[in-house]
Amino acid sequence: MTLLTETRKRIVPPRTEPRPSPLARAAVPPIAPGALPGLGHAAALLRDPLGFLGSLARHGGVVRIRLGPRTVCVVTDARLVHTLLVALAHDCPRGAVQDTLKTAFGDGLLMSEGQAHRDRRRTIQPAFGPDRMGEYLAVMHQVTEERAGRWRPGQVLDVAKEMNHLALEIVTRSLFDARLSEDATLSFHRALPDMVKGQIVQSLYPKPALARLPLPVNRRFDAAVRVLNRVVDQAVNGRTASTRSEDGRATLPALLRAATDPATGRPLTEADVRSEAITMFGAGTETVSTTLTWLLDELLRHPEVEARVLAELDEHLPAGTVPTPEALARLSYTRGVTQEVVRLHAPNAFLMRTARVPVELGPYRIPAGTELLYSLTALHRDPVRYPEPLRFRPERWQDGGGAGRPSFLPFGAGKHKCIGEAFAWAELTVAAAAILRRWRPEALPGHRAREVVWTTVQAQGLRVRLAPREQRATGGERATGGERATGGERPSRSEPAVPGGRCPLTGAPSALAARPRPPRPAAELRAAADRHADWVLRHGLLTPAELPGYRAYALHELIGHSFPRARGAELDLLVDVLGWFTILDDRFDGTPGGRPAEAHALVDPLIAVLDDDGTPPQGPLVDSWQELWSRQSASMSAEWRARAAREWRACLATFPAEADHRARGTVPAHGLGLADTMRLRRHGSCLYPFMNILERVHGADAPAALHAEPALHRLRANTADAATLINDLYSLEREERQSAAAFNTVLTLQRARGCTRSRAVRAVRDRVARLRRENEELRRELRHRHPAGRWYLDGTRELVAGVQAWTSTSDRYLVPDTGPRR
Repeated sequence: MTLLTETRKRIVPPRTEPRPSPLARAAVPPIAPGALPGLGHAAALLRDPLGFLGSLARHGGVVRIRLGPRTVCVVTDARLVHTLLVALAHDCPRGAVQDTLKTAFGDGLLMSEGQAHRDRRRTIQPAFGPDRMGEYLAVMHQVTEERAGRWRPGQVLDVAKEMNHLALEIVTRSLFDARLSEDATLSFHRALPDMVKGQIVQSLYPKPALARLPLPVNRRFDAAVRVLNRVVDQAVNGRTASTRSEDGRATLPALLRAATDPATGRPLTEADVRSEAITMFGAGTETVSTTLTWLLDELLRHPEVEARVLAELDEHLPAGTVPTPEALARLSYTRGVTQEVVRLHAPNAFLMRTARVPVELGPYRIPAGTELLYSLTALHRDPVRYPEPLRFRPERWQDGGGAGRPSFLPFGAGKHKCIGEAFAWAELTVAAAAILRRWRPEALPGHRAREVVWTTVQAQGLRVRLAPREQRATGGERATGGERATGGERPSRSEPAVPGGRCPLTGAPSALAARPRPPRPAAELRAAADRHADWVLRHGLLTPAELPGYRAYALHELIGHSFPRARGAELDLLVDVLGWFTILDDRFDGTPGGRPAEAHALVDPLIAVLDDDGTPPQGPLVDSWQELWSRQSASMSAEWRARAAREWRACLATFPAEADHRARGTVPAHGLGLADTMRLRRHGSCLYPFMNILERVHGADAPAALHAEPALHRLRANTADAATLINDLYSLEREERQSAAAFNTVLTLQRARGCTRSRAVRAVRDRVARLRRENEELRRELRHRHPAGRWYLDGTRELVAGVQAWTSTSDRYLVPDTGPRR
């Protein structure tokens, strides 16, 4: 039931047989650079715990650091951490961080070792057996529904605080069949931070005796322990604590009081009962509530993920039904989302073990008495095992691709693996489902979740305004209530795309005659267009007869709007790349668009160019692409080349993917879901590569620290989505009249959400506005942390504005025959 799984105590009897001597070749772990006199690495650890711990992997699988007078070995390799927790569990019991809690809460399951731990685990295991899960799911669902039902439209929610209350209530009602008073609940949450802070500070004391001094941190820790014990007593000593709950199931206190101590044959003491209860309260509340907070924050940043989760819930867990284990087992995508949240935001900043005897950990020799530290957060953000580790990518868990045992260890491993793992996964899913079905949270500007590190990585600062889910539907959300068409209504093809001659993006009266002009001399852009026309003909991409219609697209104006500072060779490069991609895209309006083999025949040689600049000549499309890739990447860094190549591959791969969907009939109009459509459209829009070319135009990479920001990944995704949706609005009428199935979000919404055409248009329009608002918030955050990257952040805004200015005027979106201009 907890993600805080490795704070377990061990009291290990001496081994009866001596351990073999370490191999002569075993190495002493290297020491990390940067130690300061007297402080060692303590300053770096306290200043940036996750950054410092994550940086150690480059120095070895085990690295020594100094914390004042103490030397600690940090285990950075996931395989070695797994060995530490499984093969060396007997020889490496609990560490200093966990020792602090034993004096406060006794020698329960969380703290015990050896036979005592095995005995206690057997006693508690029935409370977490598969036969109990159905009962717990019903309670989780009821508690969340009751709490979410007390919220009101427009209410501003402190998410971390609310999730703490929710998680505590779920534990209390599920395991203890008790209800805490409001005063007890508030006292619990006020006391918990002081306990956590005291735990970490006391673990760093050079001498344990310092914990007994009347220092402020020690006094607050002792007071917090007293409060937590009083709260637990209220649950343990409630009316159902010694018997069975109202529905006949044995509560956790009842199970404990009915058990006997195998060593003595006597019943467990009340101190034993309290020790296990405080374990369930502490470990089952903070880490689960933190994960729920991060889950909601990530869904706010990734509405396409939220949409796909809601769609899966609609299919396998209809609204109003009580969850069952069988229903949860079918929620494969939702499970991947929660796994990715737990990976990216592992609650355990660091945990510790102590080598009781000399041990060998991989190639390293670890002397007896050595303290061993590891960070699940750092392990789960290892780029070797999790490519793009700071990017939220639930798809990495599809088909078991991210499971990666033993590199994924949120619940620990070995004999001390968390007893409540199944309970925790279920709680995350059931609580999130009940909240998202009822409410659509909207983040307040400047109030996104931020990492605050103690022994756990907490999520603080997320504040949202609540809106009922059924009020309206947006491009990434579920349409309900009045948004649904009635009686199986299908939108009419003759319905005007923009009623009353209004702009499909803004809804305002259309004014296409007032054609916006790019902010630069018209002659400069016309000259660039002329040079591009010569380039196209020279490479054989078009015939002279095809050129006039192609030039009517005015692609040079799109570049002029989107890259207002591009001049000379950079301007020519941008126009040539955009023109080449447009010509490629038009090829898929023909037979390759519905024949996967033909699509691959066109695209695979283009992708090969990204891997090998020596690709032999294969015709105009490949030859011109070789030249363009060389021009793009000239003088750019290896990091830029790798990123640009990766994103061009993703872009080009969408063409065969769309062809395959058309061939199989799984296209937006006939079954492809909204989330999958958006994912294809996002990468197929070419916006990611053009965001990279921002750096080519600027003449330097954006700061590496900026590229490492999860907020930048979200901003880039929003930029691609906004531009794609704008394109979908202006191209809608033309694509409705095409014979081939179109990948258009408006059409997908009509089919997937059962709404009318005009409502789908409004939903997409609203989604664009929301993406732009979120991006402005992200830019403010990122500019504050990375002022040197402001030019790049502003460039992403100009890209979307340029797409809007151009799509409203380009002849590319003329409706065939006599249709009105779009």
